[in-house]
Amino acid sequence: MTSTTGTPRPRSLDPEIAARLKRSADGLLPAIAQQYDTGEVLMLGWMDDEALHRTLTTGRCTYWSRSRREYWVKGDTSGHFQWVKSVALDCDADTVLVKVDQVGAACHTGARTCFDEDVLLKDADTEADSAVPASDQ
Repeated sequence: MTSTTGTPRPRSLDPEIAARLKRSADGLLPAIAQQYDTGEVLMLGWMDDEALHRTLTTGRCTYWSRSRREYWVKGDTSGHFQWVKSVALDCDADTVLVKVDQVGAACHTGARTCFDEDVLLKDADTEADSAVPASDQ
């Protein structure tokens, strides 16, 4: 296994990182994908140690599909790639934040994000601003 620079890549997740992770009972971590330049939250996926390792070493988001019970690289079938810009653990080391450059839709429904369709509560200030006619602003 060699990187694009010709340097051999590690074959597994760095043991120091693995030791810090607080996984669910099924060995998974929630992974939030966020557009790196706008802060837009795109989706939530799941990673185990191998998926995180692949994400860190390939520059493309790899997730564990709980329903299919297999790894999937975002974009391999859809063409809607997630190019990794940074990866961070939250303060409890139980959630991963992956800042990406999203190409195309992030959601399997074809929506830009998985959070566009079912808004349960809107910011009252945002709604009030949109309710004021343009001539009154």
